[in-house]
Amino acid sequence: MNNEQLKHGPVGENAVHMCVDMQRMFAESTVWKVPWLEKVLPQAIAIVEACPERTIFTRFIPAKEPGHGVGMWKHYYNRWACMTIAELGPELLEIVPSLARFIPPAKTFDKNVYSPWTGTKLHEQLRSSGVDTVILTGGETDVCVLATMLGAIDWGFRVILVTDALCSSADETHDAMMNIYRSRFSEQIETVPTELLLKSWKANRSLMV
Repeated sequence: MNNEQLKHGPVGENAVHMCVDMQRMFAESTVWKVPWLEKVLPQAIAIVEACPERTIFTRFIPAKEPGHGVGMWKHYYNRWACMTIAELGPELLEIVPSLARFIPPAKTFDKNVYSPWTGTKLHEQLRSSGVDTVILTGGETDVCVLATMLGAIDWGFRVILVTDALCSSADETHDAMMNIYRSRFSEQIETVPTELLLKSWKANRSLMV
C-alpha cells in the first residue's frame, strides 16, 4: 500500500521540521554508523534550507559513562560502553556539519532516550508557538524516528514522513517500518517524497521554541 500524497491538503505555515538525530556518531566510523545516512543528507539539507527557522534538530545524548542510566538503560550502556560520552567524546554528539551550518536559526533539542517527548515539555513549546504539523526526516526509521512519530501522533499533531529523507542501519526493518507507516498508520501519518513536500510547504518563517 502506497500513500505518497498529502491527503490532508497542503502543508500549512505552522508546520515544523524535526530532523531526527543526524549526528556525527551515526555518520562517522563508530559501531552505530548508519551506512546510508549520507544518501539521505541531500534531501534533509533541501528541506532545512527551505526554512531553517522552522527546523529542530534532535540529538540523542548517550550516558556519560558505561553503566549509567535508569533501569535497563544501565544494561544498555554496559553493552554499548564504547558509545558513551566518556569513550566517544562530546564532539561526535554534534549534528553533521552540512546540517549544523544552519544552526542558528535552526535549533537543537537534546534527549536521553529515543523519544523527544518523554519527560520534556516539547509538545507545550510547539503548541504555544502555534505548531500543528510535524515533518519528520532523519534516522533511524525503526528506532528514534518511530518514537518521535508515535509521540507526535499521541499529542495530536499532523505527522508527515519524508520517505526519501529517512535512514536506518538495517534495510529489512526500514522497509518493514515503511510498510507499517503506510498501512497501520495511514489515517494518522502522511508519507511523501522531498519534492512533493517542498512544493506544498508554505512556511511561517518564525518559530519560538
